[in-house]
Amino acid sequence: MTSTIEKIHGTGNPTHAIIWLHGLGATADDFVPVLPYLKLAQVPTVRLVFPQAPDRPITVNGGYVMPGWYDIKGSDISDKEDLPGISESQKTLEALIEQQIAKGIASENIIIAGFSQGGAVAYYTGIRLKHKVAGILALSTYLPFAQNAQAQHTGINLKTPVMAMHGRADAVVPYGMGKASADEMTKLGYPLQWQDYAMEHSVIPEQLVDIGRWINSVFAESK
Repeated sequence: MTSTIEKIHGTGNPTHAIIWLHGLGATADDFVPVLPYLKLAQVPTVRLVFPQAPDRPITVNGGYVMPGWYDIKGSDISDKEDLPGISESQKTLEALIEQQIAKGIASENIIIAGFSQGGAVAYYTGIRLKHKVAGILALSTYLPFAQNAQAQHTGINLKTPVMAMHGRADAVVPYGMGKASADEMTKLGYPLQWQDYAMEHSVIPEQLVDIGRWINSVFAESK
């Protein structure tokens, strides 16, 4: 099992969880500092799980070894689709969900979230899950292997809220790529909500407020 940072929001035993995957080159503690800005409700009590991606050589960065959920060979969408790496990370995310279930948290009370590469893994895994989850949060990202989504998605999360957020000036994952992926999710039948911001490949305070509001809404529905 990959190493994780865990934080508890609220009091008592957690009944809900968020599994939040960082982006390429970042670390498990990347999103821990944003927690106070989300203004999460005090009820329910939430366990936030921040997993660490393994170190791997990234082709587009000259083979430099860094934390990554999968390899990226270039800027084209096909060069961003490393099936062995994404499949490995899919299994990691599925195992983290199973771990939370084993700790007593129903899958319907778990949000899977990710930024950039982490968001791609959340998208990819979310539509292939055997468990229903509370929500899918996809930040500044895209849907890998969209051409296979229709045949491979399980349909178990077709009623699960999906929030996709993107920067209009994103030069890492272009806005058009993010929007096309969101449109593909909608075409598959997922209830996706799209929000964009005047930002680059990042997260901004205004967005954090919106993320917190969405999480509170999702968990209020999943009680």
